Amino acid sequence: MPEMPEVESLRRFLTERCVGRTVARVDLAAFTALKTYDPPLTALHGLPISQVRRRGKFLAMDCQGLWLVFHLARAGWLRWREELPSTPPRPGKGPLALRVTLDDDSGFELTEAGTTRKLAVHVVTDPEQVPHIASLGPDPMDDDFTPEVLGEILGRAGRAQLKGVLRDQRLIAGIGNAYSDEILHAARLSPYKPANSLDEAGVSALYGVLRHELSEAMRRAEGLAAKDLKGEKKLGMKVHGRTGQPCPVCGDTVREVSFHDSSLQYCPTCQTGGKPLADRRMSRLLK
Repeated sequence: MPEMPEVESLRRFLTERCVGRTVARVDLAAFTALKTYDPPLTALHGLPISQVRRRGKFLAMDCQGLWLVFHLARAGWLRWREELPSTPPRPGKGPLALRVTLDDDSGFELTEAGTTRKLAVHVVTDPEQVPHIASLGPDPMDDDFTPEVLGEILGRAGRAQLKGVLRDQRLIAGIGNAYSDEILHAARLSPYKPANSLDEAGVSALYGVLRHELSEAMRRAEGLAAKDLKGEKKLGMKVHGRTGQPCPVCGDTVREVSFHDSSLQYCPTCQTGGKPLADRRMSRLLK
C-alpha cells in the first residue's frame, strides 16, 4: 500500500505536471471506485487545476473549487502517461479504474491490482466532505506534530500495541504497515509494546525516529517518476518484506507475524530482547 512518503512524492509529481493545465476528460472504468455521484465526474471537464494536496494517504486535486480526491488503497497505483488514448476505456476490463486526460493529451490513470476493489474516488466541493479525511489524525510531518502531541496520542491509546497505534489513521495520518515496521525497528521497540508504557524519554526517542524514517523515505523518493516509487520503497526497507533475511543492524534473522489479512516483520535481537513473537493466528506474545 502506498503510504505517506510515496503519496507525498506523487503529490509533488502531479503538482509539477498538472498544475496550470486543464482537465479535458475524466473516464471511469471501474464503477465501484467512484464513491460520490453529485457533482458528477463530468463537472471536472474544462476546469483548470490550481493545486494538488495530500491528507494522510489521500490525494486531492483542486479544479477551481471542485476537488477530485482519491485513495489508492492496498493495491492501487498511479500511472502517468505522456499521451493517453483518444478513445474512452472499456469499463470492467483489466486493472484500470480511472483515467484523467489533460488538455495536452497527457494525464494519469489510477489502477488497482487483484480482485479486492478498495480504491476510492470522490468528487467534492471540500476534501473534508470525504468521511475518512474528516476523521484523520494529525500528519506526523506537520510542524505542529510535536513530541507532546505524540505523547498525548500514546497516552490516550492506553495499552493498545504500538504497531496498531502507528497504523491507526484516526490517531496519526499516513503511516501504514511498512513504515510502522521500519519505525519500530529503528526505535528498537517491540510492535506489541503497550502505547502508554513509554516514559517521556521513550516518547521523545520514538518521535525522533518516526520523523527521521519518514523524512529519509521522502528524501529517497524526491524527484522520482511515479513508476519508480515502488521500487525505491522496497529498496529502503530494513525489515519490512524481508522475512528470513539478515537484519542489517545486528545480523539476526528477520521474523514475521502473520494475521488474517496482513503481516508484520521485526528483528528479535533489536526489538524483543531476542525472544520471537508467536504467530498471532495461534497464540499471543511468548514471554
